Amino acid sequence: MMSDNTLRLGVPKGSLQDATIKLFAKAGWNIRLHHRNYFPDIDDKEISCSLARAQEMAMYVEQGTFDVGLTGKDWIMEYDSDVVVVDDLIYSKVSNRPARWVLCVNGNSPYKRPEDLEGKTIATELTGFTKKYFESIGVNVDVSFSWGTTEAKVVEGLCDAIVEITETGTTIKANGLRIIAELMQTNTQLIANRKAWEDPFKRKKIEQINMLLQGALRAEKLVGMKMNLPKAALDAAQAIMPAQTSPTIAELKDEAWVSAEIVVDESVVRDIIPQLKQLGAEAIIEYPLNKVI
Repeated sequence: MMSDNTLRLGVPKGSLQDATIKLFAKAGWNIRLHHRNYFPDIDDKEISCSLARAQEMAMYVEQGTFDVGLTGKDWIMEYDSDVVVVDDLIYSKVSNRPARWVLCVNGNSPYKRPEDLEGKTIATELTGFTKKYFESIGVNVDVSFSWGTTEAKVVEGLCDAIVEITETGTTIKANGLRIIAELMQTNTQLIANRKAWEDPFKRKKIEQINMLLQGALRAEKLVGMKMNLPKAALDAAQAIMPAQTSPTIAELKDEAWVSAEIVVDESVVRDIIPQLKQLGAEAIIEYPLNKVI
């Protein structure tokens, strides 16, 4: 029997698996998979790991099979799961932005809005949510379950429309489909079993995991920069350095110079380095970050 001082963690199997394991590694936990085994190793004696499909994760967490798990907001809503949503974790297999469940039709079809689909057939993996959506707008449709290659079904005329998830829309366009409505935005969420959340040890461990996962996600868009600056140019340099907080300034042996260190969005580095060079900055170093707490 598992100790009460062991947190049972559910890791999503499938498309989110690699991104999740990579995120945990940046946060400080190394998860090692075994071939054809649903119980990975993790380098923390207070945590046990299991793999489960994201679609089933909320059910396992609600039932107490797992104390905590990661799954999409969409699957929590699909099954109306009674769990504690600890926090949003904006990451995915493609990009660090929310994915969208969209209503799509064949590019040459006459349908332009959801109301045009009265009496038609919709194929989707997200059947429960889709039924509730059409009920909420007063449109009668036949919603059928589709597992995989959903885009092909509307192209082949097996249904009139599909509800499918997309991050970029590239696959939808490539299949000659047209989006006529966005039904929901979704992202990964860290969820906890209600009983586990009330347990002091488990709640503290879950909050620790959340803090470090959030720090790892925050760091993905940021870099550290360090440089030597003429003291006379410090005010001008500070005006162009969009630091998370005030820059760290240290005196150097040469009193005419200072060392400056900042954390900035990676996207602005290409613009500020030339400006800093013009102000006389030297030995400019850019370095990656694992976590920003």
